[in-house]
Parts: sequence; C-alpha cells; structure tokens
Amino acid sequence: MAPNGSAGFRDSPLEPGIFLDEDLGSDWYIYESTEPAPHDDLFPDAVPECHPTISPQMYHTVMAPISLAVLLALSFLVKRRRLHLSCWNGVPGLLSPGNLLEQDGHRAVAAAVLALLCSELCRLLLEPRPLPLLPPTATPTATPTATPATREFWKVLALLYFPALYSPLLACAGPRHRLGYAAGTLLAWGHCGAQAWQRAQCPLAPKIHRLYSLLSHVPVLLSLSLLSLWYPVLLLRSLRNGDSPEPRISGKSYYRKYLKALLSKRGRKGSSVKIEESLSSRIRSYLLSYIYVPEEGFRIPLKLVVSVTVAIVAVYQVAVLLLVAVVPALRVVRAGLSKDVVVLLVQFGLVPSQGAAVPGDMEPELRTARLFLWALEVCYICSLVLCCLLTCAMLLRSLAMHRSNLRALYQGAVLDVFSKAHILRPSRESLVCWMAFSSFQAAFACLGLLIQQVIFFLCFVAFTFLVVIPLQIGTSSPLFGIIRNMWPFWLTLVVAVLVQHLLAHFQFLEQHSLQKEITNRRALYIVTFLLFPTNVLVGVMAAVWRVVISGLYNAVHLCRLDISLLHRGVETFDPGYRTYCHYLRVEVSQCHPLLKAFCFLLLQPGRPEPPAPPRDTQLEEGPESSPCCSRLLPGLQLMHPKHPAPGRARIRRIRARWWVAYTLLHNPSLTASRKTALADPTANGAQLGVPRP
Repeated sequence: MAPNGSAGFRDSPLEPGIFLDEDLGSDWYIYESTEPAPHDDLFPDAVPECHPTISPQMYHTVMAPISLAVLLALSFLVKRRRLHLSCWNGVPGLLSPGNLLEQDGHRAVAAAVLALLCSELCRLLLEPRPLPLLPPTATPTATPTATPATREFWKVLALLYFPALYSPLLACAGPRHRLGYAAGTLLAWGHCGAQAWQRAQCPLAPKIHRLYSLLSHVPVLLSLSLLSLWYPVLLLRSLRNGDSPEPRISGKSYYRKYLKALLSKRGRKGSSVKIEESLSSRIRSYLLSYIYVPEEGFRIPLKLVVSVTVAIVAVYQVAVLLLVAVVPALRVVRAGLSKDVVVLLVQFGLVPSQGAAVPGDMEPELRTARLFLWALEVCYICSLVLCCLLTCAMLLRSLAMHRSNLRALYQGAVLDVFSKAHILRPSRESLVCWMAFSSFQAAFACLGLLIQQVIFFLCFVAFTFLVVIPLQIGTSSPLFGIIRNMWPFWLTLVVAVLVQHLLAHFQFLEQHSLQKEITNRRALYIVTFLLFPTNVLVGVMAAVWRVVISGLYNAVHLCRLDISLLHRGVETFDPGYRTYCHYLRVEVSQCHPLLKAFCFLLLQPGRPEPPAPPRDTQLEEGPESSPCCSRLLPGLQLMHPKHPAPGRARIRRIRARWWVAYTLLHNPSLTASRKTALADPTANGAQLGVPRP
C-alpha cells in the first residue's frame, strides 16, 4: 500500500468512479485539441490591449476646454458685430448650432456634425468608461463598490457631455465670418487628427470583436474628414470675397427661386387622356418611386436632411454590432465542432444520422453539422443585408412623401395630408415634437432594423432547413410530409375558393348594358349554406395570412414616420406619426416659402425709376378751345387728349400687387387671422375655412 493511500483507493472495487478518473481526464474538455484551430484569430480576446499615444482621456481633456473657449470667443464676436457697438455692452449670448428652421447653406456641416454625434452616442452604450474625462481609477467599472445607479449617472453625464463637445463644430458656421471659419477649421483638424491617429495606432480592439472599433469609427472619420475639408473651403471663399457688413439672410435665394419656379409653371398642352401603361413600365415607375430625385424649385428642409442622415448612420452602427456579435461566434462554433458534440446532436435529433458502416465513424454527421452551421451563418448575413436595404429604401421613399406633403400644405390642402382639418400654427406639443423628430427617426430606424432581422432570419432559416437542405442532401422534410399528408385538405380549400369564384362570375351575376345585378338567388343561398364549414377553414388560413402580412408590413415600415401603422381613426395613438404631423405644422407655419419670398420682397429696396418725359401742354385747338374761338371759328372743334398708355413700371406694380394678394390668400398660416368673408373656402380654394351660418 502506498504511503499516501492512493494505490489502495485505485485498486478498491468499491470506488468504481476512480477507475474512470484517468479516462475522464483526457476527454474532460471536449473543445480542446492538440491541433491549432483554423479560426483562433476570430476570438476577440486574442487581440492584446492597445494604448495609443493620445489616450482618450488626454484627447477629451485637451479638446473640451478648447471647444469651450472657441464657443465663448465667437459669442463675443457675434455680440459685437450684430447687437452692440461695444463688446462688453451686455452679456454675449450663446451661438446657435445651426438654423434648423431656415434653408441655410451649410447643410453638409449640420448633417456631418449630427452624424458624428449619433455615432458617438451609439458607441457610448458599450463603452466601459462612459465619461472619457474621468481617470481609469475613477470610472464606475474600476471601482469595486460602484453600483448600477452610479454607472447610469455617468452615462447621463456623458449624454450631456458629447453634444456640448461637438456643438462648436456646427456653431462656427453660424456667424458667417472668417474668424468662425478659421476656428472651425482648427477644431475639425484637431478632432480628425486625434481620431485618425488613435485608429492608426490601435486599429484592433478586444471589445466584442477585434474589428468592431475600426468599423464603428468609419462614420466618425468620414464626418470629421468632411468638416476638415469644408471649413477651409469656406475660409478661402471668405478671404477672397470678404465678409459682408450686414448679416446675410439665410435661404433668401432659395425662396426667390421657389417663387419664380411656381409662377413660371404653365399647364401642359396636349390630350388629358391617360395612355394605359404596360406592366414593365408600371414596375419601373414603382421602383423609381423609391429613389428621391430632386426637382427644380423645391428643396428638402434642413431638419429632414439631418433626420435621414442620422437614421442611416444609426442603422449602420446597429448593423455592424449585429454582424460582429453573431457571425464570428458562429464561425468559432463551427471550427471547434468535435465528434462528441455531434453525437449529442444526433441523439437529440438535430443532426440526421447517416447510418455509418463503421461504428464510431461520425465524419458524415460532422460534415452535416458544419453544413448546418454554415447555412445559419449565410441566412444571418443575407437577412441582415436585406434588412439594411429595406430600411434605406423606406427612408428614401419617405423623402418623396415629405415633399408631396409639404407641397400640399403649402397650397392649403390640409385634408390631403391629415385625416382631420387642422390649423397650421405652432403649439407646445408641436414644438416638442419638432425638437424630437430627428431623434425619433433614428430610434425608430434602429428598432425597425432589429425587428426585421429577427423576422427575416427566422424566415430564411425555415426556408433553408425545410426546403433547400432536404432537397440538397436528399432527405425527407417535415414540410413536405405535412403537404403530402394533408393534400386532401389543401385541395378542398383550393377547389372551394375556385368554385365560388366561377359560380359568382357565370351564375350569380348578370351583367346588363351599364350595370350588374344578382341573379339565381335561390342557388346562391344553397351554395352559401353548403360551403359554410369550408369557408370557416378558408377564413382560418386568411386570418393566418393577415397576421403574417401585417407583421411583415409593420416591421418593414416601422422606420417611416410619415405613415401610421394604426387605423385612420386611431392614428393619433401612434407616437411616431403624431410627431411627424406636429413637425409638419411647425415647418409649414414657420418656413412657408411663399411667405418668406413675400417678406424678402418687402424688405428689399425699390428700384429707382427713370424720370418721366415732360408732357406736352400745347393741345390742338378746335372750335371749342375757348369761347372766343367758338364764336370766331364755328367749324373748328377741340380734340380730346388721349390718355397715356400704362408704362412698364406701372405694369410691374400691378403684377407685384397681384402676386402679394395671391401669396397672402393661399398662405394657410394666415387663415385664422382673416375675416370670415375671406376665410370662406369658396373664396380662396383653401380647405380650412369657417362655414358661413
């Protein structure tokens, strides 16, 4: 007996578990293998921790005070140039981060800054350090006693910090001054240089996946690159042309172009009879309706441009996260699949047994299991690509709907857009909805992408494993078995529906010259009674199809706020559609292009008219030129002077007055301020009117 007693326990027949100790020791970790796995580089832990020269804490510690100093300096500059003669006369106000209610010229700057902010907020949810200004020892994750409430507190502070950090990038374009453009250039170069240097030194990161950090920073680098090129162009243009002494009114040229394009339209000549289009042309027109084509005289509002840009960036961030979180894991599982796991899958019936001739030979089952995992990976990638394409198509389609809705509201056709008559004036709720519209668009697009991914992935998996793989490997499919066993049921439903259509067309409906009448009513009642049980089964299938089509339609159109997913009577319970309706009210009431053009025409100085030529005071005299002439020359008569033809200046004034009257008459925001006689729909063609008593 050994001194430690181990040999005695090993030879004891009363401990059978000890005999298996050595055998279990070799196979305890079934995923370990002596050969290197071909996909070991897919593990995120294989990437070592990287520390760039410019750490995130140093980057934010330097850029945050610089951004604040630039913002304050530009505030003093605007105060001195626009409001007061002295810089210290009063407290300077903060700069606006973009005129979102005006047709400003810097649309690319606003879209780039909001896309940058959206990307930072999307990555913030996964960062272990929500607030980069804090040192590593003060972060909630590094503190042993940190509570979830503390971590959420730092996240809330980060939600307020990042907008304050990037707001000067957009505010530098507000003053339209060379100093603002120079400050914007320096800020953009600082942000872009630091971010690019960090990604160049540490392109890979061990978080989630080694490529996630690089892929998630692509919108950030693109936005900062655009700002780094745009601000120098604005600075050079300002140095070449100089700064105007008066602040330029934003959107003035656009409103004039809109008015000219509206007044220059003429009715199309030709026959009004519509030519019947072919099927291919209708399909082509339907596909082209999802592509927004700019039209002359109309420009999408800045808020919509920002909303669509932010939504596309948010969809990209969510798609990257879904891709790197699932696909590498599936590849790792497929690469580390062993025969022991395949035996377990075969016992559960997840992998069909090939009936190997040699006992213990599981190579066919192992190849089948790897084929199944590869099919899952393909289904996941295909569904993700399809969801991204559908979401982007819906967002582009919404742009065309925005344009048609805005044009209808500009003309006063409120009932063409809303189900009920509304007065287009701002309110508390409309202002709140206008502020939250871009954020709602991004959130709805992300949630819609997630729901679509789940639905389409299940559909792809069901089609692949019930149809494609059984046909490929030559095995029986449960779906084929159900169809084979229930073919009398399906045949009965098809025959019942077909018979009802044929009887309704040939027996129960009699067509006269101009109308159709129901005939053979006794036979109609008999057939209705006999087919009642069959129609119940048909109704069950129709109800299932209704659920499926409703789910697919709502999942695909969830990202669109211009349509309601509820019934027209209860569409106000849809928060997305209600936000969009209130957003339209604010846009139309505050940014009506005809009203803006009219105001600009009133503000501009009048053109000096040339002096009128001197009139000829000598009139041809007739017999009645004077009493004496009439007495002396009774045969002569005085000719009446002709009225001078109206000049071009007078014609321009008349036309301008008619344009002003037309503009005021068709402005829906002034409907509530008119008199009752002018508010009549028969007087101006508007659909918002007070009916006469």
